[in-house]
Order: sequence, then C-alpha cells, then structure tokens
Amino acid sequence: MADWVTVAKVGELAPGQWHTVDVDGAQIVVFNLGGEYFAIEDVCTHDGGQLTGGTVEGDQIVCPRHGARFCIRTGAALCAPAYEPVAKFPVHIENGEIQVRDDRWD
Repeated sequence: MADWVTVAKVGELAPGQWHTVDVDGAQIVVFNLGGEYFAIEDVCTHDGGQLTGGTVEGDQIVCPRHGARFCIRTGAALCAPAYEPVAKFPVHIENGEIQVRDDRWD
C-alpha cells in the first residue's frame, strides 16, 4: 500500500486554489473546491502535457493547450480532444494536513 504524502496544511490551500506534489514519480494536483479536496493526475490524456496552467471553471479544469476539459471531482474527460479520464486519487486530512496517495498499484 502506498504511503500518504502531505501536500499542504489545511489553511494553506484556500478554496479555488490548487497545489501539485510528486508522489513516486506521478505529478498529482490537489484542488480545494469550496472546502472539499480532490486530487487528479496533472496530465492531459490527450497529449501528456500538464493540466495545471489551464483555467479552473467550477469543478472542471481546462487543458491550456487544446481545450480538453476534465472533471476535478471524478477525473472524467468531458470533451474532445481528450476521451480518456485522468487518474483520480484519494485525499484525506490528518492532523490538519492535506494528504494524498497514489493507490493505483495497491
């Protein structure tokens, strides 16, 4: 089972903000959507580029290169040119710290 990795303290990630962290070679981005935390892989499944740098609109992130949209809550691809979802990761709060882990290989 993968270890939990601290991303930030709860007060450091305000609603509407995001933060990336490397977890065993995977770039994971954690979003604060209205006080709830969600984590997806920071990679567009269309071309392999980073999603961060794109705009966040509600619970969606728009890829900065070709405009593909992904649901931050589920990782689902919402429009072309991306058709495959991005990986979604578990997030929890431990002692006031936001933590994430890559559970794909558990």
